[in-house]
Amino acid sequence: MNVVHDKVWAIIPARGGSKSILYKNMVNLGGRPLISYAIKAAKECKCITRIICSTEDKRIADFCMEQDIEVHQRPDRLALDDTDLIDVLIYTLKDLEEKEGKVADMIVIMHPTSPFVLKEHIDKCVSMLIQNQEAQSAQTVTEFPHIFHAYCQRVIDDGWVRFRFPDERKRHYIKQKKPKHYILGNLIVTRSRTIIDKCEIYGSKSLPLMIPYPYALDVDGPYDFEVAQWYLDEGKVRIPYV
Repeated sequence: MNVVHDKVWAIIPARGGSKSILYKNMVNLGGRPLISYAIKAAKECKCITRIICSTEDKRIADFCMEQDIEVHQRPDRLALDDTDLIDVLIYTLKDLEEKEGKVADMIVIMHPTSPFVLKEHIDKCVSMLIQNQEAQSAQTVTEFPHIFHAYCQRVIDDGWVRFRFPDERKRHYIKQKKPKHYILGNLIVTRSRTIIDKCEIYGSKSLPLMIPYPYALDVDGPYDFEVAQWYLDEGKVRIPYV
């Protein structure tokens, strides 16, 4: 694989089909389509040398081209409800390498359902990977409310509610004694070799970038849109370039 080490590509995976909300990636948030936040953040980053939207959908493709975003057509078989993101990324990179003979070293994965990813997050993750050649990826992470901690989670088994990790729950019952757990902040910067050679997104060595909880919001269902709009209206998130 011919990797160009001074290139950083942003890939926005945006399929047209969505069961939770029809055409979710194009639904209005704050007066603009949801996907436009990812597009704008990517455009603001000087380190990103190419922005590509992977989609099978004409409406999304047309909107992206109106925003001067390159569109890479994916086959319908990679736009299903159970399609893995890694399969989309592998297909996109291999197809581009076959056509152009090269791929960028770093790939910024911009989820269109993550409207509050900031250019500073992207710049920092890219910088972290440049400075640490051993790392296979970098990702934003955030702490989350205690009630969501893994040791507080329950499962329902044969009609009975039980703790998911009962032994750990006993040892770490007190909040202050629980080990810190984190969730993805919805930005991943990875290396093309991690995707192609290992068929993975994160790899085994992924660097963390801590971000505030509101900026990690993933807009999946109707309630998430309400929360996102409230964040914007109340100034809980600040996106200076939107």
